Amino acid sequence: MNAKLKGYTKGSLQTRVAGADPYQLVQMLMAGVLENLNYAKGAIQRKDLEKKSHYLSKAQAIVDSLRYSLDDTAGSDAAGNLRELYMYMSTRIADASIELDVDIINEVARLMLDIKSAWDQIPMEQRDVAMNQMQQASGA
Repeated sequence: MNAKLKGYTKGSLQTRVAGADPYQLVQMLMAGVLENLNYAKGAIQRKDLEKKSHYLSKAQAIVDSLRYSLDDTAGSDAAGNLRELYMYMSTRIADASIELDVDIINEVARLMLDIKSAWDQIPMEQRDVAMNQMQQASGA
């Protein structure tokens, strides 16, 4: 990617992040995992180990960020279950890196797609309620 296009892309991402609510940020993070997994698959197929490591490291860091951002105060088992699933995904990404295994990457991508699909289907009213609760909890 040339320098001008890379700069534009970075600026565009910063603008989207700055204007996003927490719900949208999670959507963007999930999309980032999927994007990096796809890039890593291509790198493995090209036998570009440096790029493979770069993209899988980014995907793993995003999955770990999603895991660390889970809110246990909601009072359900969902956060704990999701935390365990994110941990499993992170471990499988490491396995894929070591084994150069595209099938493992596909497995993680399918799991992330399932999570993202469920996330994307949250009704707008429930998003608004959750946003209000987050703002009240933070004292905003």
